[in-house]
Amino acid sequence: MQTDSNNPNPSNVAATNRNSSSGKLFIPPSQRRKFCVLFTFMTILGWVVGGVFSLAVERLLTQILTAFGSIEMQTWGYGIKLLSNIVFAVVFATDQALVIRRYLSGWRWIIATTIGWLTADCVATAWINYIASIANSLNETLSPELAIIFGFLSTIAYIFSGLWMGLLQWLVVRRYTIKSWWWNFVPSVAFLLISVLVLLLSLMQNFIPEAILYGSQQGFTATILGIVPAIGFCSLKRRLPRQTQAS
Repeated sequence: MQTDSNNPNPSNVAATNRNSSSGKLFIPPSQRRKFCVLFTFMTILGWVVGGVFSLAVERLLTQILTAFGSIEMQTWGYGIKLLSNIVFAVVFATDQALVIRRYLSGWRWIIATTIGWLTADCVATAWINYIASIANSLNETLSPELAIIFGFLSTIAYIFSGLWMGLLQWLVVRRYTIKSWWWNFVPSVAFLLISVLVLLLSLMQNFIPEAILYGSQQGFTATILGIVPAIGFCSLKRRLPRQTQAS
């Protein structure tokens, strides 16, 4: 019995479609597990190393200014804090770039993540300080209800500050992927999960030693900052040559 050459085998068509779909993924399926593990690990490493370096820079500069008897420590303190944040952001972004550079420009990722992190931190700090000033202006002991409201507003300010980081990273990601507009919200999702986690851990502060509680918060925070973007990268589709679809 002859087969019709114009009707391809359905199983071959399905296999071809699967291969074509896999070829469009930003992170190929065969590399996803390794990528997620490496990206999360390097994010945690960047969080720890960046934190150590930034604290070292902050303490060193403070000691130098104190030794010279600077009388404008408040002014210098802001500059020192900013410099230490820059050091942290660069180390943090560089560690991530060591993994992601295989798929997009590493130096672009470093610049975008560094500027995005600093912007998000400044915006969150400004809003949280503003909310705190409103609470202090009441000139009275806050009731539990008001304390919860102001705490909720501060948390919202922290979560939405991630949009700045997402925007800066998206400007890089969109060059290599299609339909990646949702990346703008990836850091905010991470910040939301971190906020929920911190809340849950705070409920156990009477049962867990302070050192262990702090270490747990830092460890889970770094892990979330690695896992959420890693999953995001695995959900993206890469931009093919001559592709004209809008991001």
